[in-house]
Amino acid sequence: MEQAKAAEKGVGTGGQHARPGGAVNRAMTTFSPADEEKQRGVRRMKLTATGLLVFVALVYVLSTWAHNSGAGTWAAYVAAASEAGMVGALADWFAVTALFRHPLGIPIPHTAIIPTKKDQLGVSLGEFVGENFLSEDVVRQRLRAVGIGSRLGAWLAVPGHADRVTAELSTALRGALTVLRDSDVQAVVGEAITRRANAQEIGPGIGKMLEKVVADGGHKRVVDLVVTRAHDWLVLHGDSVMDAVQGGAPGWTPKFVDKKVGERVYRELLRFVTEMRDMPGHPARGALDRFLTDFASDLQSDTDTRARIERLKGDVLSRDEVQDLIASAWTAVRSMIVAAAEDERSELRLRVRASLLSLGSRMAAERKVQDKVDRWVEDAAVYVVTTYRKEITSLITDTVASWDAEHTTRKIEANIGRDLQFIRINGTVVGSLAGLLIYTVSHALGA
Repeated sequence: MEQAKAAEKGVGTGGQHARPGGAVNRAMTTFSPADEEKQRGVRRMKLTATGLLVFVALVYVLSTWAHNSGAGTWAAYVAAASEAGMVGALADWFAVTALFRHPLGIPIPHTAIIPTKKDQLGVSLGEFVGENFLSEDVVRQRLRAVGIGSRLGAWLAVPGHADRVTAELSTALRGALTVLRDSDVQAVVGEAITRRANAQEIGPGIGKMLEKVVADGGHKRVVDLVVTRAHDWLVLHGDSVMDAVQGGAPGWTPKFVDKKVGERVYRELLRFVTEMRDMPGHPARGALDRFLTDFASDLQSDTDTRARIERLKGDVLSRDEVQDLIASAWTAVRSMIVAAAEDERSELRLRVRASLLSLGSRMAAERKVQDKVDRWVEDAAVYVVTTYRKEITSLITDTVASWDAEHTTRKIEANIGRDLQFIRINGTVVGSLAGLLIYTVSHALGA
């Protein structure tokens, strides 16, 4: 209960304040059934090591009594071995216990190392990981040994895997398009197109294109279409043309004269358009060719013409209708992309799938492609570990600092305490053998 209250106040039972905002790792504040089982194993090993200590102590008492009773030289050897065994057992008991708590509750300096030095251990662990696991050489060496390029290529070359990646990419694309707000994207697209159009002079480009079109005769079809439609319109609206001519005549001229003039103008206009339609070599067509050629040249070299085109471009782009058209293009593009992403047989998904299969085959077979992919992965990983090494190591440091000292000690002891009890056992055995050897040598030299 006291431990829980201390945790609520942000103070560990070891007397250390938890860092503000640091969430305590749940794994270090609860004991799982596996931890309980490990702790029971530690208790059994403690009993074994302590039992061995009691055993050598009993042997020491009996062998000393036997030696003093004149049992013989052997008793002295046994007493020396058991005495050294007790020393070794007690020394290792002290060392193992000092890791987790104060031996016998006595606050001896440099004991209870884990609960009192927990934060320093976390800092050291973070520095160790940063220096030995997050260095550029280690990352590159490890990734190069993995051979990501060839493995990824072999995996992508399998049709089923390519289908899976295509489906995941389609899902991600649909999700991204759903998250984006149309108004934001439309504003960005409109601004980008307008800025790009204003920054790029269009006169020389249009001039070059028009020059090539005229040189190739590509404009002739347009001229044919225009004169044909003009001829058909004149045939259908002859009265309108004559009325327009008569309406523009002076008021003092006789009506019949106005009518004659209107009819004459209409016939001449119809004849001109008909001849222009039916005669590829009509002078008017040649004049139009020369005009377009000169205009194309002016667009590329004449300063005034290019300036007028730029002003016209600016006027067109600034119109609300044009801006609305540019912005609405995003809606159409998004709908097209979403529909293509949802359709498994769409050209988009089929091309993506084919590209993935082709890429996988190349990565699996071509060493040059493999090396390039490996370098990309290595560079990316090195950038991450070198740029965010401090954040990664601070994650270790801050996490360890947020742990409760007493509970952390119990947790660590439950996981490694069983092996540490073997140190006590080994200390008893090795101490006994060392004591026996020392006594034997000393006795031999003394004899």
